[in-house]
Amino acid sequence: MTTNVEGFDRLVEPFRSELLAYCYRMLGTVHDAEDLVQDTYLRAWRAREQYDESRSSLRTWLYRIATNACLTALKGHGRRPLPSGLVAESEPLAPLVLGDNVPWLQPLPDSLLTGGDPAGAVIGRSSLRLAFAAALQHLSARQRGALILRDVLSFSAAEAAEILGTTVVSVNSSLQRARTRLKEIGIQHEDVSEPLEAEQRAWVERYMKAFMNADFEGLKRLLTEDVLMEMPPMLNWFTGPGNYGLFMEWVFAKAGTDWQLKIVAANGQPGFAAYRRVGGGYELHTLQIFTVTADGISRNSVFQDSGVFAAFGLAARLDA
Repeated sequence: MTTNVEGFDRLVEPFRSELLAYCYRMLGTVHDAEDLVQDTYLRAWRAREQYDESRSSLRTWLYRIATNACLTALKGHGRRPLPSGLVAESEPLAPLVLGDNVPWLQPLPDSLLTGGDPAGAVIGRSSLRLAFAAALQHLSARQRGALILRDVLSFSAAEAAEILGTTVVSVNSSLQRARTRLKEIGIQHEDVSEPLEAEQRAWVERYMKAFMNADFEGLKRLLTEDVLMEMPPMLNWFTGPGNYGLFMEWVFAKAGTDWQLKIVAANGQPGFAAYRRVGGGYELHTLQIFTVTADGISRNSVFQDSGVFAAFGLAARLDA
C-alpha cells in the first residue's frame, strides 16, 4: 500500500460513513462510534505497511480493524437499551422516573453520513432504525458483529470470520444465535415495509402542525393503534393513542402551548427538535424521532439529553 499520507487518505476516506454506521450499530452511541472510527483510521495508518491486498480487500481490512476496536470498547460494558426494552410499561400520567445510571441508546444524525442519506446500499435504512439498533443491544458483542457483517453488510462467512478473527463455523453459530434472539424480540431488518421518505415526512409534518396547535385529537388521529412513546432518560413508556393523548395534554399543561420546531432526521427516520417558550425566547426541550408506517406514526422516541442535543448541533435557545 502507498505510504504517502495523501494517497492513503484518498484510498480509505470513501469508507468513513459506512464504518461510522457500523460502529454505531455495534455500540449504540454516536460519540463513541465517531471516536472509534478515528481510532480505526489511526490504527490503519500505523499498520499500512502490513496490509496485503492479495489476502483481503481494503474494505475487509478496515472492517477488521474497526471490529477489533469495537470489541475492545465493549468489554465490560452493558447494553444500551431504550426504556421499552428495559422496564415494564407505565401509566401515561405516572410520575416520571429518571434512569440516570442507564447508558441509553442514542440516535444517529443522518447528517453524519454521506450526503445525509442513510438509505444507500451499504448504509441501509432498515438496519439503522432505532428499533433495530435497540434490538442489537440484546445480543452479545460477537453475535452483534456476526449479524451485522453477514445480514446487514453482506460479507461472506469467510470474510466475516477474517474480520472477527475467528472461524467460519464460529461465525455461523453466532449468526444463528443472533437471528434466533432477534426473532424472539420480534425485530428483523429484512422485509421492512415502510412508506417512501416523502410520505413519512408528510405524516410528521401533519403531526408538527397538530403539535403547534396543541390539537390533542389531531395528534391521536395520526397514530397507529399500537403506538409507543418512550422518553429516555426517563424510564416511563406507554402504548396506545388514548394514553398518548393524555400524556400530551399533561405536557402542554406543564410546558405551555407556545413552541418552535426544527426538522431533523436520525437513523433514516424523520423527527424534530422541540423548543418551548421561556421568557423572551425558546429553550430546547426535546428531540423526537418517529417511526412511520403506512397506517400512521407507530413510535415516538423522545430524547432529552445534552449529549444527544450536541450530536445534532442543536442550539440551546432560539430567539423569539
